[in-house]
Amino acid sequence: MLDWINTHIIEIIGTLSGFIYLYFEIKQSKWLWPVGLFSALLYIYVFFVAKFYADMGLQFYYVFISIYGWIYWSKSTSQDKVELIVSRIRVPLFFKLLLASSFIYIAISYVLVNYTDSPLPYWDSFTTALSIVATWMLARKILEQWLVWVLVDAVSMCLYLYKELYPTAVLFAVFTVLALYGYFQWKKDMIKTEAI
Repeated sequence: MLDWINTHIIEIIGTLSGFIYLYFEIKQSKWLWPVGLFSALLYIYVFFVAKFYADMGLQFYYVFISIYGWIYWSKSTSQDKVELIVSRIRVPLFFKLLLASSFIYIAISYVLVNYTDSPLPYWDSFTTALSIVATWMLARKILEQWLVWVLVDAVSMCLYLYKELYPTAVLFAVFTVLALYGYFQWKKDMIKTEAI
């Protein structure tokens, strides 16, 4: 019982930090990266307990991509560099990321099916593969990362409801809606930048 309470307290703190992360992401603030790092550390434990191993592994990736994103966004805002601006995905990059997502999905699915007791290995692999690619797109400020997040967040919400991770399911329901808002906000900012 105590473990259940501790896990849910950690999950709630992770959920709250997730909201802060998304706020900073929409605002294009580099502070999203340290908040994301903190949230990822909490969710490593939560997903381990829930047996969502691919999502747990994804949190380790988030730790490293948060460091990368912080460095990349910080370099672009130093005095001698131009600020990193929102851009659209180019067709060659789209196909490279689609291929990367497919390979990541196949690799994760294979591991989860053959070496874990994951209850939903294919769905867990799907959201993890797309999340890896979307987070890389975020680090590069590519507009369409928001559309990938809409899909990932909606599917993840259903998975967390299934595993009775209710605070996390609420977080991802809100993420789904805010990802749409983020897309239109970034698009508006991109159009303003292009008009200058």
